[in-house]
Amino acid sequence: MAKAKSQYVCQACGTVHAKWMGRCEGCGEWNTLVEEAAPDSPPGGLGQRRSGRGKRVEFVELSGQSEPQPRRVSGIAEFDRVCGGGLVGGSAVLVGGDPGIGKSTLALQVAARLSRQAGTTCAYISGEEAIDQVRLRARRLGLADSEVMLAAATSVRDIASALDASGAADVVVIDSIQTMYVDVLDSAPGTVSQVRAAAQELVRLAKVRGFTVVLVGHVTKEGLIAGPKVLEHMVDTVLYFEGERGHQFRILRAVKNRYGPTDEIGVFEMTDGGLVEVTNPSALFLAERRGHVAGAAVFAGMEGTRPVLVEIQALVANSALGTPRRAVVGWDSSRLSMVIAVLEARCGVLLGGKDVYLNVAGGLRVSEPAADLAVAAALISAAADDPVAEETVVFGEIGLSGEIRAVGQREQRLKEAAKLGFAAAWAPPQRSGRGKPATPEGIAVQEMGHLSDLVARFGRVQPSRSASTAD
Repeated sequence: MAKAKSQYVCQACGTVHAKWMGRCEGCGEWNTLVEEAAPDSPPGGLGQRRSGRGKRVEFVELSGQSEPQPRRVSGIAEFDRVCGGGLVGGSAVLVGGDPGIGKSTLALQVAARLSRQAGTTCAYISGEEAIDQVRLRARRLGLADSEVMLAAATSVRDIASALDASGAADVVVIDSIQTMYVDVLDSAPGTVSQVRAAAQELVRLAKVRGFTVVLVGHVTKEGLIAGPKVLEHMVDTVLYFEGERGHQFRILRAVKNRYGPTDEIGVFEMTDGGLVEVTNPSALFLAERRGHVAGAAVFAGMEGTRPVLVEIQALVANSALGTPRRAVVGWDSSRLSMVIAVLEARCGVLLGGKDVYLNVAGGLRVSEPAADLAVAAALISAAADDPVAEETVVFGEIGLSGEIRAVGQREQRLKEAAKLGFAAAWAPPQRSGRGKPATPEGIAVQEMGHLSDLVARFGRVQPSRSASTAD
């Protein structure tokens, strides 16, 4: 009897190795190789030699007429916004997030809302829960009367047989893709080979039959969707469901979308009755804000096409350690180090020997460079024990020479601030050579060209004589 061949597959990137080794040669990760049985040929028989020529591919002109893809609008405005206006028929959507963050709750609520629309059939296939458990969750969410078809299955062959018929379903939810398996592979469910093969078959079937497939995926300890990176390339839309355990807010963020804008966010609030959409996230993030407190600044940011106001909090304390601490929640720690270095080198604000703690209130993660000026304002305010001017928003990018650079969508940021009652804004000068947008009524903009202009607004901060500032 011939000995079964084996191979070692990296669970991080999917690279195949002939023998085990501690470090993957493809991605450089350690201890990620898992032994799997080597198939005689790739799934689908692509590796088999065939005689004769292949089927001829027909080409068409790019300028040809095509009907626009209709979208299925769920009625959950925050979800539809992130998807670009609704779900597109024949597309594949991947939803990832931490365990217990609410991925299954969101998927079930979307399926229930879509099933109430005339002519829309939704199927919810669970590989983690039994049918009775899904029904129990639906009753808790008030969705027991929804016409959603339920199934508990993990075999992709069985699922494909049920869906491989015209009109079988319009929207299919797979919860989760890591529990699915393809029986032609000997590896266990959840491995790279199984996740890749299962997703490939489900996406192919969705394209052929025209239904929308929503794949729920787990994430690794690094916060990335578990499985090979190629999984994100196979689908049309990748959504990350973010949030802190201690906060009731949940952020649905689009990191890839072939049918809409990326970096769009939807804001939800987790309640006993499920996820409730938040129509005004700025008011929610600032609901517990206490005015006239040192070390706090309100940042006027942009998430996709939506302006969002969020409070940035800083605490500067004397350090008892040889190496001061730098703790950051919701922002890039490397960028915090850069802002501190510029404050010291260009403005003489000495923070190198102090512990610095930075927090973005509300559990939102900010990534745009426009938050630099708000972070600097919070740091200077905390160091000087002097609050930022009341009802003031701050935004702007800081360069290494201390200059404050203009950022995009200035008018939208100011309009959102004025709508929420803010009367002043600290912002960089507008770009020259372009038509300057009108400033919204009710808000006064104080332009700053250099970081020293910001430091001068806090009277208790005395820059050192060696600090170099702009003329």
